[in-house]
Amino acid sequence: MAARCRQRFLVAAAQVPLWGHHSVSGIFDSKMTIVKGTMTKVEWVNPHIFVFVTGDNKEWKFESSPPAFWRSVGVRSADFAKGISQQVTIEAQPARSGASYGYLRKITFANGDFLEATNAN
Repeated sequence: MAARCRQRFLVAAAQVPLWGHHSVSGIFDSKMTIVKGTMTKVEWVNPHIFVFVTGDNKEWKFESSPPAFWRSVGVRSADFAKGISQQVTIEAQPARSGASYGYLRKITFANGDFLEATNAN
């Protein structure tokens, strides 16, 4: 992966039971929102990774799949961490509560590389 100048990961999440402890649709809206801002931190922890972004004049917290899932498709913590202190564009399902919280579906880095979790159905 390091030899590639543009990395693109498309992750199929269809048949995988990733959200056993809570329902994504119960917490997050089905519509998508886009947030552009500076990535400030990544927490590569179980049960989900979290990406923090300052954008739209507020602090955002984005939840994503567990580290084991991302590792199973060839994505490592460094693939996310490269965006820290950089401008990123996040496509996410926003929290139903209206909080600055969302479920990350795609992150695009300043150089055009992106990581994306999609449903294969």
